Amino acid sequence: MRVSVSLPRRVQQLWAGNMATDWLGSIVSINCGESLGVYQGRVSAVDQVSQTISLTRPFHNGVKCLVPEVTFRAGDITELKILEIPGPGESRQCSELQQTEMGIPGVGCQVGPSQNGTGKVLKKPISSSTPQNIPRRTDMKNQDIIISPQQQCSKSYMDRHVETLTQSKGFRRRHNSWSSSSRHPNQVTPKKSGLKNGQMKSKDDECFGDDIDEIPDTDFDFEGNLALFDKAAVFEEIETYERRSGTRSRGTPNEKPARYRHDENILESEPIVYRRIVVPQNANKEFCTDSGLVVPSVSYELHKKLLSVAEKHGLTLERRLEMTGVCASQMALSLLGGPNRLNPKNVHQRPTVALLCGPHVKGAQGISCGRHLSNHDVHVILFLPNFVKMLESITNELNLFSKTQGQQVSSVKDLPDTPVDLVINCLDCHENAFLRDQPWYKAVVDWANQNRAPVLSIDPPISEMEQGIDAKWSLALGLPLPLGERAGRVYLCDIGIPQKVFQEVGINYHSPFGCKFVIPLHST
Repeated sequence: MRVSVSLPRRVQQLWAGNMATDWLGSIVSINCGESLGVYQGRVSAVDQVSQTISLTRPFHNGVKCLVPEVTFRAGDITELKILEIPGPGESRQCSELQQTEMGIPGVGCQVGPSQNGTGKVLKKPISSSTPQNIPRRTDMKNQDIIISPQQQCSKSYMDRHVETLTQSKGFRRRHNSWSSSSRHPNQVTPKKSGLKNGQMKSKDDECFGDDIDEIPDTDFDFEGNLALFDKAAVFEEIETYERRSGTRSRGTPNEKPARYRHDENILESEPIVYRRIVVPQNANKEFCTDSGLVVPSVSYELHKKLLSVAEKHGLTLERRLEMTGVCASQMALSLLGGPNRLNPKNVHQRPTVALLCGPHVKGAQGISCGRHLSNHDVHVILFLPNFVKMLESITNELNLFSKTQGQQVSSVKDLPDTPVDLVINCLDCHENAFLRDQPWYKAVVDWANQNRAPVLSIDPPISEMEQGIDAKWSLALGLPLPLGERAGRVYLCDIGIPQKVFQEVGINYHSPFGCKFVIPLHST
């Protein structure tokens, strides 16, 4: 039963005459304002002279106080609520059990009307108010407790109070142990006959029989307990034992485990052979891939012979131009930013590429690359000088390029004045050295060097003197040539030459490309 009245009348009744002793044993809730908070407890003393009231086993804002008793002055009390009035036949022992068992006033006795309406008898263990180890409930003595029917009205409040308290302290009930019973956690029912039921009840008491007052409120000190463990001494003892016995445990502390890349195989069935490509003559320069495979360079004569034999077996010039254009465009798209630059959200950042081509096969390779770049929404400006007679391969590539959105110019004046995103150099050729003396060649070289854009050279020549434009990247076909420092970083592309074609020209060949068509090469 909860009674809430205004402060003046209730306080006057508490200290009026002999009525002060009538409130002893009552469970009250005292609101002392925002500064002091709310206190709950059982009234233990009322002083009429000093106008004070004392509560035993008090709770402050739902947390049990460290002191056993607190005293309030009448001036500090803002609101007073009487939660439970003691009945004439209520046992004081039950009140102590309620405070000791549950840690909150007025909770711990299961009430219920009996058939004659005078109350009902429950088995309740006797506990001490002093802190001690809680034994099993099956080993504790039992006592009959008579509960007045007047306390039945406070049963729902007590259940809600217990549920709120257990949730606030982070307790959980085991579903399988409590779902089949609606009893209170501290209610002790008569023990059933049979060994099986007794064993189950004993296990439940071991798991859920601890008093919630015994649960520590402080967090576990992980760092302090970890500092007690001397890891170095333990490992030293393990090493000493292994040296004496000759055994070895899995993973000693001084052994560093091997680290592997995401594309590296852990299980090795056979030793790795890094030199899989052997050329008939000593290479002037050697390269290596990211995986460590050695790729030797070949002379221009051997490279020319390799392409000739491949063309004889069906790898025609048109096929080679197409493969070179695809590989070169893939590399150029990566250099331009890849998916971060070329996506529908960056339409305003359409990249611009200046493609410088000469009137030879190398120029036809560049035109094929420009066609693929234009198909991928890249703004391509193709420079090709005017000649009376063009090679058939260049004419065919120009016909295809004219069907794209690319722009073709024949004068240096038509090239953009502002820096472009990328310059692709296909001006130089292994033959026709006289082209370097032409005015248009010198003008284009000067424009490229002044534009300050990064340069990608496709199949550059060997001699450094033949490269008028310094390249940042160079793309070699099939096998690299002994390129100089002005070629920049060298990449190698697969143009589809079969392995037996390499063997026919005296090259023991095993593909170094793996899952890619364009791979970077590093100087050894």
